[in-house]
Amino acid sequence: MILACQNISKAFGTNEILKNASFHIEEREKAALVGINGAGKSTLLKIIVGEMSADGGEVILSKGKSLGYLAQHQDLTGELTIYQEVLQAKQYLIDMENRLRELERQMKDADGEALEERMASYTKLSHTFELENGYAYRSEVVGVLKGLGFAEEEFDKKVSELSGGQKTRVALGRLLLTKPDVILLDEPTNHLDMESIAWLEGYLMNYSGAVLIVSHDRYFLDRVVTKIVEIDAGKVMSFEGNYSAYSQKKAMLREAAYHAWVNQQQEIRHQEEVIAKLKSFNREKSIRRAESREKMLEKIEVLDKPTEVRSDMRIRLEPRITSGNDVLRVSHLSKSFPRQPLFSDLNFEIHRGERVAVIGNNGTGKTTILKILNGVVAPDQGQVELGTKVQIGYYDQEHQVLHMDKTIFQEISDAYPYLTNTEIRNVLAAFLFTEDDVFQPIHTLSGGERGRISLAKLMLSNANFLILDEPTNHLDIVSKEILEQALRDYTGTVLYVSHDRYFINQTATRILELTNQNLVNYIGNYDYYLEKKEELTSIYAPAADSVKEQKPEQSSVKLDWKAQKEEQARQRKRENDLKKTEARIEELEARDAAIDQELALPEVATDAAKCIALSSEKAQVLAELEQLYETWEELAQE
Repeated sequence: MILACQNISKAFGTNEILKNASFHIEEREKAALVGINGAGKSTLLKIIVGEMSADGGEVILSKGKSLGYLAQHQDLTGELTIYQEVLQAKQYLIDMENRLRELERQMKDADGEALEERMASYTKLSHTFELENGYAYRSEVVGVLKGLGFAEEEFDKKVSELSGGQKTRVALGRLLLTKPDVILLDEPTNHLDMESIAWLEGYLMNYSGAVLIVSHDRYFLDRVVTKIVEIDAGKVMSFEGNYSAYSQKKAMLREAAYHAWVNQQQEIRHQEEVIAKLKSFNREKSIRRAESREKMLEKIEVLDKPTEVRSDMRIRLEPRITSGNDVLRVSHLSKSFPRQPLFSDLNFEIHRGERVAVIGNNGTGKTTILKILNGVVAPDQGQVELGTKVQIGYYDQEHQVLHMDKTIFQEISDAYPYLTNTEIRNVLAAFLFTEDDVFQPIHTLSGGERGRISLAKLMLSNANFLILDEPTNHLDIVSKEILEQALRDYTGTVLYVSHDRYFINQTATRILELTNQNLVNYIGNYDYYLEKKEELTSIYAPAADSVKEQKPEQSSVKLDWKAQKEEQARQRKRENDLKKTEARIEELEARDAAIDQELALPEVATDAAKCIALSSEKAQVLAELEQLYETWEELAQE
């Protein structure tokens, strides 16, 4: 055990956030702290690192062990560059290196005993320097910065000029390079693109210390952690396994708790009915028995009714009218900003009922595409054509479609004046805004709260084509799952940008990756994208420096958009046909073996009719097998 929290309690006024919370982390263990927004996850991390005091309990860190902490928001200042800021994590190696250079200079002028002393010091220090990977620390710094999405030409930018997200990445890089025994990370993936998240996953999985992470990225948690520490209504419970295992166990526990509550309530009602009946007899013996049962009933520890977390948040998205089959056609779309070309000659189509995810690294132009589709930004070239009866509903990650000076109630009532006050309150209650909450000005709300208002407006719009920009940002895990279910049930069409790989896996029927200023189409979810990424990127969007090296036959394979979709669909059909053929071959081979066994039975050998029937069936089986073997060979050859 390297870190333990014992009976931690914390309250803000009458709101008790943590109630006797206890858990521990083993050495090298990777654990996640989960719970709905406001459950107390960040508060608990701050208590562990000493930034906030607990009302009760204690935090125990093993003797001699170090803690490192990354908060959600960083405010780095000063004149240091990105590289210099992160390099500070290796200051002890820089000092060691400077001392080695100093000893080298001193040894040139020394002799005799003084030289021997300096040589001994140099040998010892050099050995320590080598053990600490001192000869590669600058390469290590560069590797971490590149892993976190910084290009080398950005290394000389001053940290004071960076955005909040960039500052957080710099702070994360510096923390990782200090290599504390326990790392505490509060939403480390919020400002990372998919490649950087994948790099961080690998880094943390191989990290020699322990890690405790607060994150809403379920795909990330599935990959990295082996323990889940849950905060639910102030209480803490630990679950072994990754997020998916926790989710299954939690559902089972919740169901069991609900059944236990129902059974107890039934028993209580039964006892109360019996007591009332006994008292109605108005006989001394019956009254004594009733009083005895009442005493037993008073001793029962009544179970609290289990509440399905966020069960009162309901999202039902339903189009008012059905669009035509062709929802969107984009032709030869190009866009660039000064010194920043984004994409050129993009072509794609979206059909009714599709749920299409647009993915790609930060800065490639994903959000710009959505803004072009919504008329917020004009393209440099190209056309955007909407199909018949298409009505767009737009969810903007910056919530620019909200009016910051209005209250929540005004925002809905002004957008939908035909709704009554009661109807507006019912809609807002479905998104957890009740009573006086509805009169809060929008500019005072958190990102997650603004996101819920945008979703409420989207639900009321009855649009048949939803365009969503990072819809899961600022949502906790339960809210994400509710949105996922709503999108899966939605009968309209969806196009969205997201970095949430779990969300994409749950909702996307197709993926468009924006890479190397081109789009690559994947007919499947995120797992399918990972499987085909390397192969399809090299064909449809090779990096600029690899295009020249591409063989002529590879260049000739590059297809236009429509042909690319047809080719991928054909490949998937071939894979499905191959699986079906293999399954049928296995089935017939098993039947052939069974027929041989039946023919060998004495009672069958003497039954002419049975022998003829089995022989005839065997001939049919062998004939079909022969044909299937040829089909399998053709499919495998392709």
